[in-house]
Amino acid sequence: MTETTTPTGLQPPSQRLVVAVDGPSGSGKSSVSRAIARRLGAAYLDTGAMYRAVAWHCRHQGVLDDPDAVVAAVQDMDLVLSVDPDHERVVVGTDDITEAIREPGISAVVSVVATNRAVRELLVARQRAEIDAHRKIVAEGRDITTVVAPDADARILLTASAEARTARRAAQLGGAVEAKDLAEQVSGRDAKDSTVVDFMTPSDGVGLVDSTELDVEATIEAMLAEITRQQSNRTTKQTTNPEGDRA
Repeated sequence: MTETTTPTGLQPPSQRLVVAVDGPSGSGKSSVSRAIARRLGAAYLDTGAMYRAVAWHCRHQGVLDDPDAVVAAVQDMDLVLSVDPDHERVVVGTDDITEAIREPGISAVVSVVATNRAVRELLVARQRAEIDAHRKIVAEGRDITTVVAPDADARILLTASAEARTARRAAQLGGAVEAKDLAEQVSGRDAKDSTVVDFMTPSDGVGLVDSTELDVEATIEAMLAEITRQQSNRTTKQTTNPEGDRA
């Protein structure tokens, strides 16, 4: 992975940096987080792809309707997930499912595994291990700021209006999905997943970036500014209270 120039105000390249990003479907968190990882010379962890890979694996094995069998499948699952922001690759066993996990059929069933609390515990442990393995990393999903990495150097909730999120997903899919199915992919999945984690309201210490009126570049700049702000606040606290706990 190629190192890039660190934007003014951010941690220098030699220091550890963990950025946690949460948000609802269609908020732009994947594309924006990937771009931020490139600019920071950091790894990029797409936890949503991890859940999609589990959904694909369980559907492939025919166990989606059995919660206990789903957990067992996850425990035995051989998953390789690229953390290179320039190269997306998801492999289960010998199957490259990078494209397959983005199909509408997987989008329709991913909440089955995402709302299974035992599965979430297994994947959270895997996600934490991945974060710990990298000096600099941008991790995005639905519970990264609150559960997976609550002590991250910067924690941000990226959101947008329901209308904006639906329009973006429609543009991304190029009209390949009917309106009712599109609404289910965006608002429907959010409603299901919100039963196990709150990714619509920022917790204490989590910065909020609303991308409703922003294009991709403006959203990236807003996110970088928020990262800088949180790092500056953290540095100030550590300087004035060096014995205190991390915020």
